[in-house]
Amino acid sequence: MSSLTIKRVIVWVVSTILGLLGALLIITVGFAILPSLFLPPIITPVNSEAISISRYGTIYFLTTALPLALLVMVWLDHFLDSRILPD
Repeated sequence: MSSLTIKRVIVWVVSTILGLLGALLIITVGFAILPSLFLPPIITPVNSEAISISRYGTIYFLTTALPLALLVMVWLDHFLDSRILPD
């Protein structure tokens, strides 16, 4: 395998892992800290609480993680010069 292929595999694996972890943190931790941010009640429901992935839904979890993974992939592609995206 060429070094470019190895870079591309690393970018895909790392971005997928970071996207999944980011979504997990947003759902399980982020929802729980929303009331402590002192936002107006219109933005933040008073009864915000952390929820599990099974209650949130697997499909919703994956559709939350996918954009995060793609966002990480764009930056990793730029910094590692893996040329996944065209210039």
